[in-house]
Amino acid sequence: MLDLKRIKAVTLDLDDTLWPVWPAIERAEKALENWLSTHAPMTAALFSNAVVRNEIRAHVVRTRPELKHDMGAIRREAIRLALYRSRENPLLAEQGYEIFFAERNRVTLFEDALQALEFLSARFPVVALSNGNADIERIGLQRYFSANVSAQAFGVGKPDPRIFHAAAGAVDTVPENVLHIGDDAMLDVLGGLNAGMQTVWLNRAASEWKHAEKPHITVGSLTELCDFIAA
Repeated sequence: MLDLKRIKAVTLDLDDTLWPVWPAIERAEKALENWLSTHAPMTAALFSNAVVRNEIRAHVVRTRPELKHDMGAIRREAIRLALYRSRENPLLAEQGYEIFFAERNRVTLFEDALQALEFLSARFPVVALSNGNADIERIGLQRYFSANVSAQAFGVGKPDPRIFHAAAGAVDTVPENVLHIGDDAMLDVLGGLNAGMQTVWLNRAASEWKHAEKPHITVGSLTELCDFIAA
């Protein structure tokens, strides 16, 4: 059971916790496709083949292991490699990636997200803790967060306990006094538990819990969590 008296800070996952990520990714990929069709049509044709697109990404991950936690760099280098293979200008990769990234950050918040952010940030320092590359400033949510710790900046991703410890340190507290909230059973809940934090499993889809270790509390919405804290 969640011990509210221990909570001195909150760490919060972003993708699929505050907004559904795949609609944004799909829109971003479409925006990139449209841009490439105009500026690099041979690359657009290459990228239209999902098998080839996945092979290019796998090649970047395999040959650039230092980028494994940097989703943005992996995508940028995949665009660059596709341009090179298509004999088009590799320098277009930066502009193409910016087209993608701008759309990736045009997310649609879950209905409960904004109110929950207002509630939590009024009571605790809140740290964004993500393996993804969403930009909370571009999205317009920076005012709710005291710090932002991402895998691409830190070099290590969830469920590694080091990134959880870094997030606690970012607001000058210890892991046992932090409540981590996230949707992913392995990355968020088991990762947070292993790091010594209390954890909330945000289970919007009413999925079955399949692990021996359990979250301190499971909720179907952020509103449910806020109501529990406020009670």
